Amino acid sequence: MPTADCYPITVVPGLSRLFLDYCAGNASVRPFYASLPPESGWSAAADGRPVPAHWPELVQLLAEQNPPSTARGGAAEAALAALSQGAGAVVTGQQVGLFGGPLFTPFKAATAVARAHQATAAGHPHAAVFWLATEDHDFAEINHVTFPDGDVSRKLIYSAAPDVPRPVGGIVLGDEIVSLVEQAGQLVYEDSLEALTAAWRPGRTFAQAFADFYSKVFASQGLLVLDASGRAFHRMGASVLRAAIERADELHAALVERNGELEAAGYHAQVAVVPHSSLLFLIDERDGARLALKCHAPSVREPNGLWQAGRQSYATADLLGILDTEPERISPSALLRPVFQDFLLSTSLMVGGPAEVAYFAQSAVLYERILGRQTPIRPRFSATLIAPATGSYLRKYELTLDRVFGQSADSLAHSLAARAMPVEGKQRLAAAGNALDVELSALLKWMHELDAGLGRSSETAASKMRYQMNRMRRLAANFQLQRETKLGRHAEEIVNALYPGGVLQERVYGAAYYFMVYGSGLAEELTAQAANRCPGHTALWL
Repeated sequence: MPTADCYPITVVPGLSRLFLDYCAGNASVRPFYASLPPESGWSAAADGRPVPAHWPELVQLLAEQNPPSTARGGAAEAALAALSQGAGAVVTGQQVGLFGGPLFTPFKAATAVARAHQATAAGHPHAAVFWLATEDHDFAEINHVTFPDGDVSRKLIYSAAPDVPRPVGGIVLGDEIVSLVEQAGQLVYEDSLEALTAAWRPGRTFAQAFADFYSKVFASQGLLVLDASGRAFHRMGASVLRAAIERADELHAALVERNGELEAAGYHAQVAVVPHSSLLFLIDERDGARLALKCHAPSVREPNGLWQAGRQSYATADLLGILDTEPERISPSALLRPVFQDFLLSTSLMVGGPAEVAYFAQSAVLYERILGRQTPIRPRFSATLIAPATGSYLRKYELTLDRVFGQSADSLAHSLAARAMPVEGKQRLAAAGNALDVELSALLKWMHELDAGLGRSSETAASKMRYQMNRMRRLAANFQLQRETKLGRHAEEIVNALYPGGVLQERVYGAAYYFMVYGSGLAEELTAQAANRCPGHTALWL
């Protein structure tokens, strides 16, 4: 049975102060969010929310994208039935990356499932919905995946890039995907490619492959996947897109004002809001390129404003005409997408990563102006998965995650070497260092009392002495490292497994690797761990 250790979120390097203050429930961030952790009234509050007029059509479209299957054992059907009867939605999502994207992607799914199950058990029926971010156009962000391979990492890249920056979900996989699946299997050394090979094959789109993969690995959890890039969904959410067109200046000013409020509170704006930027993209009717729409001020020639996408200009009436006849060509930006999404799904709770939680501090003003409400957001499950071989090293060297994070393989190797040094050597170095500190402190105090300038000069000389003492420690550790070469190799394997390239494992390594090694039972374990509500970062010993 896997075991888990819970660390405070502050052990994770590189998190923004806005996110850390949000997690801590600090009053300084309360003006920017509907609620803060650990507030839990979101599920009960959803009971009184009116069911949108488009709800029957939405549930029908969801059912079409989540057909019955024996693998799901009726879990998806039960979730759809609950939604048809007015159950709330816990929503998360991610870009449709190669082989399921980074490891934090299933962490999001597991958290949404766990929160939906908990709300249902408390008498407030909910279902978990995974929003496929298929309209994003940054192919370089989703065309690769990295797997661990001992003391190195292996990056697999789907290189057949589109000729224009088009929505990635519709890109059709070619024969190159067969070779990539084979390479993935070679790295795992296990006959466990069923979910991968079934989903990722020539002729399918990135969206279809991604959706099928997660439908399969989360089959028994009742996770529903949703690709809302089509005409029916955009027509359903047209009121949100229309507001972004007709009220562009108002919404832009509100975001600029919110950025000022964030900066005044000591935070920074998570998404830049520059002059002429808008909340929309336009899908070009000729080549399918996704082009940012820039909004220019009204003029005598265009009293309702002028829009530009690439080299083409549009009047506001032109965009509204496209919205009426081809709504799927109007695509929401990163700040507007959650508003569009939550209008469609009448979302009770959003689950997001650190960046998405920070984005919500800005998106909140769009929620208020367009929907008249805010959706609560909660952080996804955050974890480092510790394989048995890596775990044996951690136990052998008495290492914890907080001692691995922030270290390179070289610095960790020196730490291990210092620990492995003979007791006599450690005692002598410690005694010499302590004696030096005691004597220097007394000497510096006396010299400061004699003369301030003398004291300052003495501090410089003392720092050089302490540097040389530390150099002696490093020399001893280097000698030990040369005698025990396995320490360097073990350090490389530990760091590569848990903190590759100075980045959290969950952000570097592909989800598919862990499902291929540990099977679909991993989804059940992740959901159980997400339900435990560790408020920080979990070390999950597999």
